[in-house]
Parts: sequence; structure tokens; C-alpha cells
Amino acid sequence: MNLKSNALDAALESNAWPFIQAKKILERIDNKVPAKGYVLFETGYGPSGLPHIGTFGEVMRTTMVMKAFQYISDIPVKLFCFSDDMDGMRGIPDNIPNQINLTQYLGMPLTKVPDPFQTHQSFGAHMNGKLIEFLNNFEFDYEFKSASEYYAEGKFNDALIRVLEQYDEIMSIMIPTLGEERAGNYSPFLPVCAQTGKVLQAKVIERNINDKTIVYLDESGSKCVTSILNGRCKLQWKPDFGMRWYALDVDFEMYGKDHLVNGEIYSKICSSLGGRPPHQMFYEMFLDKSGKKISKSKGNGFSIEQWLRYAPKESLAFFMYNSPQKAKKLAFEVVPKSMDEYLQYLVKYYTRDNTHEPDLSSPIYHIHGRDNIPKKESWHGSISYSLILNLIIACSSDDKSIAVQYINQFKCDATDDALLSNMISGAFNYYIDYIKPTLKTRAPSLKEREALLELMEYIKKIDDQGMNLDAIDVQNFLYNLGNKNQFTLKEWFCGLYEILLGTTQGPRMGNLIAILGSKKANALINTALKN
Repeated sequence: MNLKSNALDAALESNAWPFIQAKKILERIDNKVPAKGYVLFETGYGPSGLPHIGTFGEVMRTTMVMKAFQYISDIPVKLFCFSDDMDGMRGIPDNIPNQINLTQYLGMPLTKVPDPFQTHQSFGAHMNGKLIEFLNNFEFDYEFKSASEYYAEGKFNDALIRVLEQYDEIMSIMIPTLGEERAGNYSPFLPVCAQTGKVLQAKVIERNINDKTIVYLDESGSKCVTSILNGRCKLQWKPDFGMRWYALDVDFEMYGKDHLVNGEIYSKICSSLGGRPPHQMFYEMFLDKSGKKISKSKGNGFSIEQWLRYAPKESLAFFMYNSPQKAKKLAFEVVPKSMDEYLQYLVKYYTRDNTHEPDLSSPIYHIHGRDNIPKKESWHGSISYSLILNLIIACSSDDKSIAVQYINQFKCDATDDALLSNMISGAFNYYIDYIKPTLKTRAPSLKEREALLELMEYIKKIDDQGMNLDAIDVQNFLYNLGNKNQFTLKEWFCGLYEILLGTTQGPRMGNLIAILGSKKANALINTALKN
């Protein structure tokens, strides 16, 4: 399998992090097709709670590395999204219904716990379904894998036998990382109790390699014998991580910084089984608005549904691409900035000097891929999310058609362009949920009141003449009116926003008044004068 030399040259010149990782993977496999026939990228998911953006981000970032690898190599690739859905349920998430009914199922595998939402066969299946829904919405090229199925169907049996054979070596890796009390009862194997169905943290007192069994003490202290095969046991999470790398021959995996200290442990366990650890990359954790790490079980994250309610998916993709090894707050405030930065990079991508070759250093390339860069539209560079949001704020209206009217002035159909239409809908939702409840206008001063009355007279005069308001003429009138009343321009226009809209900034006031029209504009001013 030969490397694409031109592509490699371009990638070597790129400082984009996906290419940096892709080159390291290529070096790891010595530019040769692995024995399994493909390079395996893997992401792990713990379905103990509703998937949040951090989970999604891991898949998106891994996909970006995989696409970069495909650009520099012809070697086939696969992406496995692996769900640890055989884990025992250790606690009840705060953000799910019917919590009290789940208490009796604590300790049971997530795929054996009833679905509190009553839409799937189990709790684990529900959470897996939500993840799959998100991934499909973004059209990821992946294969979903379930730990419950892999264990039950015997796909891990050979690897579990190796764990039993290397039991003492794995214990020597794990024991130094444990406290004294836990070390005394620790075993890499977690038997599934035949009577209760629970995944047990049990003390293993005997092992039989020939029979592939272990003897353990159950919750009552009785001796029990169980096979390690076909889902009768699973592994503790750290040995499970290393075992999966060995069993699947994983070539690349990224994980959150909270796993960084354990990366060496996973690698040692994989090596002890006879495998070769994958190339690894860590990413920084997302923080909630108070600076705390987001958590599925606490439900303090900003969900994918929330983000997509406020902005198109391109903005979320940009957020994931940007500085993956830098801690970032994940809250509603970041959405407008992320969308606008995406648009800025999109315009820059169109205006670069060399338009015949892809810009491998641009986020746009890594978000869309070489063959899916959006075509240039007339509104690119003229309309931003912030502009739309400010317009909606300025109109203080629950009717988003006003924003559409404004956008159509740029000679584009705001209802026909999918990205633009989604931006308008998202900004409108953002306004309703976050901005509108905080708006508070102030009363005008005596001098401001006199100026506003004069503005109303000007608007009425235009209307009486049967003419439409012209944005440029209105803006010029406002400038002259501010100067006439001896306001500084900043003082005058900030005052207009505060008095009329309850904000400190917005779109050009002349444009806004022209879009509102004479009657709506004067009604807005009249309301403000009554304060």
C-alpha cells in the first residue's frame, strides 16, 4: 500500500492537529496494512446517563483524525463506537424520570435495567439509542459495538482466557494503584451473579485455567464457581480498557484528560496480554458555566439537543475542532461565538490565494472534508449569527419573519438556504430562551424624550407622504438628530438601544426602523415614552 506522496507533502506542511495525529498513526503501523486488514479507530461510551456533547465530541474528533489519515494513506479504516453497556448501574442519574423505581436494579448491567423512559428494551439500550441518533444525524461513518453483546456472544472469550492466564501479571499492574482495603479484595474479573443478575465486586479465591472458571465469594460470603466466558463475567474498567485494545487490535483512541493518568495502565495491560497499545491522544474536559466538569449522571452538561436548538450543526463541529487540548466552558453563551467563527473561517477558505487545492490547516476542511466544502453563497461575509440575534433582540418580537425580511435585503432567500434558515431559527430560539427574559428598558431623560418625539414626527411625515422609510435616510436623520441635541454619537445610539430595546447594542438603527415600518416603529417609540 503506497502513500499518496503529494497529499503527504501537503499534510506535513499543515499544523492542524488531525494531521499531526494521523502521521503518528501511520508511523506506528510502519505504513503497512495491519493483519486485520484495516486501521481501527475506537471511541468508548459509558451509557450510565444521557449522552452529552463531550461524548459526541470524542466521536467527531476521532472522525477528523480518521479522515486526515485517509488523506495521507490508502490503507482501509474503520471506526468502532464501543458502548460499555454491561457495566453495573452504580447510581441513579439526576436527569431521568421514575428514579425511585430503578433503585432495586442497582448493580445490574445497564442492558438488564428497565428503561425509565419506556421506549427501549433496557436503560442501556435507551442511552445507546440516543447516541446512535446523534451520530447518525451528523452522518458519521462508524460501526456501533455493544459490550453486552461482545461478552455474551463470546467475542471476547479468547481475550478473557488471556486475562486468566496473565492474572498475576495484571494484578501486579493494578495493586500498586489501589488503596489497601480495595487491594485486598480486588480482582480483574467481575462475576455476574446467577441469582441476582448483579455485577459483583467479589473476592476471587481460586482460578482454574483449564476449566476457564473462577471461584469467588458472593454477597453472603458463600463460595461460587462461574465460567469467565460468554458474559458470565466482565472485567473491571481499567483491565477492560486494555483487554479491548488487545482483542480488537485498536490503532487509535482518544480519551478525556481524566483518563490520562490511566493511559499507561491500559497500555501495560494490553501489552501483558500480548497486544500492542494504540496511539493515544487526550483531550481536555468540558466545563459547565460554573467551571465544573460536565457529567452524564449529574446532567450539568449542555446537551446536543440544546446546542442544535440554537445553532446549526456546523457551529458545534467547529467548537469540537477548535483547541481540543484546551479546557473550555460549554454553555449557551459560547454558541453565537462558535457560529460566527465558523462563518469567518468559511469566508477565509473561499478567499485564500490558492483555490484549487484544499487548505489542510483550515477548520473548514476538517469539518466538511475535501469533497463536501459548502459552495459560496451571496450572504457569506455579510450576515452573521450575531447580526441576526441582535436584529431579533432589537425587534423585541416573537415573530421571526422580521429577521427574514432583513436578511432578504441581502438578495438571498433566507427560507431557501438551509444554513441561513437554521441560523435564523436558532437565533430566534436563543432569544426566546435566554435573552428575552433579561431585557429591561429604561426611561428616557428629558433631552432624550424631546429627541424621540422629533424622531416620531419625522417618521409620521414620511408615512403621511405615502412613502416607505429608507434605511439610509433614517440613519442620516438619526445622526443629525443626535448632533442637534448635543449628544455624542455613542451616547445617543446606546441610549436608543437601552430605551427602545433594553440592550446596549444592535443592528444599525436606521435599518431596524426601516424594516419595522412607520406604524411599528412609532408604536415602539411611543411605548418607550410611556416609561
